[in-house]
Amino acid sequence: MRSYFLSMNVILFDNKHRGDLLPLTFTRPQADIRVGILTIREKWEKRLGCTTSTYTQAYLSQKYPVLAKENILFVSASVCPTPKLVETIQKMSLGDTLKQKDTVIAHYTAEFPADFENYCGKNIIEFDGEYTAIEYLWDIFSKNEQELFSDFYLITQNRQSQPVSETNRIIAPENVFLEEGAKIEYAIINAKDAKVYIGKNAEIMEGGLLRGSIAVCESAQIKMGAKIYGGTTIGPFSKIGGEVNNAVILGYSNKAHDGYLGNSVLGEWCNLGAGTNTSNLKNNYDIVRLWNYKTKNFQRTNLQFCGLIMGDHSKTGINVMLNTGTVVGVFANVFGAGYQRNFYPSFHWGGGTTPIQDYKLDAAIDVAKRVYERRNRIFTDMDSQILYSVHNLTEEFRKIDNY
Repeated sequence: MRSYFLSMNVILFDNKHRGDLLPLTFTRPQADIRVGILTIREKWEKRLGCTTSTYTQAYLSQKYPVLAKENILFVSASVCPTPKLVETIQKMSLGDTLKQKDTVIAHYTAEFPADFENYCGKNIIEFDGEYTAIEYLWDIFSKNEQELFSDFYLITQNRQSQPVSETNRIIAPENVFLEEGAKIEYAIINAKDAKVYIGKNAEIMEGGLLRGSIAVCESAQIKMGAKIYGGTTIGPFSKIGGEVNNAVILGYSNKAHDGYLGNSVLGEWCNLGAGTNTSNLKNNYDIVRLWNYKTKNFQRTNLQFCGLIMGDHSKTGINVMLNTGTVVGVFANVFGAGYQRNFYPSFHWGGGTTPIQDYKLDAAIDVAKRVYERRNRIFTDMDSQILYSVHNLTEEFRKIDNY
């Protein structure tokens, strides 16, 4: 194994599917999408025993800089690692490119290629194993449970769970793992044929009902009486109540009150108002179509169940009704009576029967600063510049004729 380069020069690169993962990738590289328990970056770093840098969009590169030294291992950020894939990568030599059919998985190069997007090594290796690929928005929730299983084994192998209080009722307690500081009292957990991971300092309040494979990440909170079904990940520092099924909350987002969220993905710093409900099944049981920024059109998902995709910093008002297959951009504020449309551009304010207007950028940034302060985080100039760039990039979508 070539640990000398794996510990120094691993770069996770955005690939051709970055545009298919908007609006989530407006504010982060592909590598920082959470699926399972960990982000894609965290999976690679844990598997390889190293830190990584990122080759991403220019406007994101100040916050996510690329560290291009000699002897670089490039890995596609759409690809989730497996033991066989890691073993294959560790055997690569300089000039090798690892592919599966038309998909580039990795390059091992002596230096940063001048034309990276069109680069291919002199020696092509065909990978014949299986792996999870996160290429479209719906992959995040539809493949979440299988990645949750994989991450659970990766994180908990040869480790002992913290003890579970006797006030709880747990089916298959051997499938439940609590990190240090996790708090659970008077909850009911059914982990039969599943894995339940409760992160450091996370809390499940009294009356919490969990059934299936679920991750409650660091310092996340499940509110009293919440009903959480399998295939769900509650990202760090999020607060979740009501009913949730097969949803991924990337982190720092709140759905603290009653209402249903299913087959959905929320970015960071989102808030769903009390009584917000997401439809995840069409009345005619047809396949759901979802807005695609790259094609500027609605795309067939081949899924019957698909709810909400919401970009960072977006919010809903109380009692908002969201249609099946709704995409909400960055810093949108959706409210108003009646069913909402199924695509809301970034920096839009209003909805339903309420007239829509632009969300002023300076006002949005002021809100972001206050939200960060509540979680003892600092909203930096880099964060501000990213939002300015996203505002410019999404201007065309705020024109009424585009949706």
